[in-house]
Amino acid sequence: MDLSLGILDQSPIRTGSTAAESIAETLALARLADRLGYQRYWFSEHHSAGGFAGSVPEILIGRVAMETRRIRVGSGGVMLPNYSPLKVAECFRMLEILHPGRVDLGVGRAAGGMPRAARALGTSELEGPAFDEKLRLLLDFLFERLDPAHPFHRVRAVPGGGGAPEVWLLGSGVESAERAAEQGISFCYAHFFYPGGEEAMDVYRRRFRPSPWLREPRGAIAVSVVCAESAAEARQLAIPSACWGTRLVQGEGGTFPSPDEVEAQRPTWTPDETALIEARLDQTVTGTPATVRDALGALTEAYGVRELLAVTITHDPAVRQRSYTWLAEAFGLEEARQA
Repeated sequence: MDLSLGILDQSPIRTGSTAAESIAETLALARLADRLGYQRYWFSEHHSAGGFAGSVPEILIGRVAMETRRIRVGSGGVMLPNYSPLKVAECFRMLEILHPGRVDLGVGRAAGGMPRAARALGTSELEGPAFDEKLRLLLDFLFERLDPAHPFHRVRAVPGGGGAPEVWLLGSGVESAERAAEQGISFCYAHFFYPGGEEAMDVYRRRFRPSPWLREPRGAIAVSVVCAESAAEARQLAIPSACWGTRLVQGEGGTFPSPDEVEAQRPTWTPDETALIEARLDQTVTGTPATVRDALGALTEAYGVRELLAVTITHDPAVRQRSYTWLAEAFGLEEARQA
């Protein structure tokens, strides 16, 4: 199956572990992904989140790029409302100079945290036109194309020269798809967060405007995935993450629960909580490597894309690595890389 696979890593923190352990697990997983033949490894940005250790993807990008050989490393994504376009452009131009041809800049429209965290970051709510302007300015700084009439036309993103990273807009709706199409950049739909984005991807393709940095539309989807020896085991492994997501909706969050915690809490679940957990499980592609491969193939076919980033969260980091290993084997990544 001709499908490019990547990993979106949110650096989850397990109950009983620490943020330092979470980052160590991220580094180990990135090294494994490089060996297995994954195409991309992206880091998320979350703030004031008890369940995620990743808050500064640009730092993780630099570290992982140094510890890997060939895999593209990027942000999934930098939350643009939190920063100045010039600063983001300079960070990623520097990363591209240090690791030429291996850096992706994925940007998002949210703040990456609850409203209180956004206020602490100094983030202002960006309406459509304000975000569009910020995104355009970022692209102009990255690709050194500021209009002479622009008030910043004498400002340059340093370091100059060299190349620029691939730019992606991340989103979970039609509005984000329209923005990516208008700016002529790649678009990744967050299926793991909000399934049913086939219309958004179709809008992106139909409205795409070729740009100096991208001549044809390039789309991808990010999907929750768990591979195991049996369908029942895979679904069981996905339950703690589904429970955590339900707690987050209820304003609780915290670290990702262990299977023992889940079983201890199960008798206390209300019918509504049970329904929410089941719905979240249904949003995750679970099963044996072969059934997961077929399901992901059907999903990418429905979206009309040939690239997918897998999001896998399990309480045991060894189980997480095993899931990604089986997924790579199911798609023949290592064989394709060595061919």
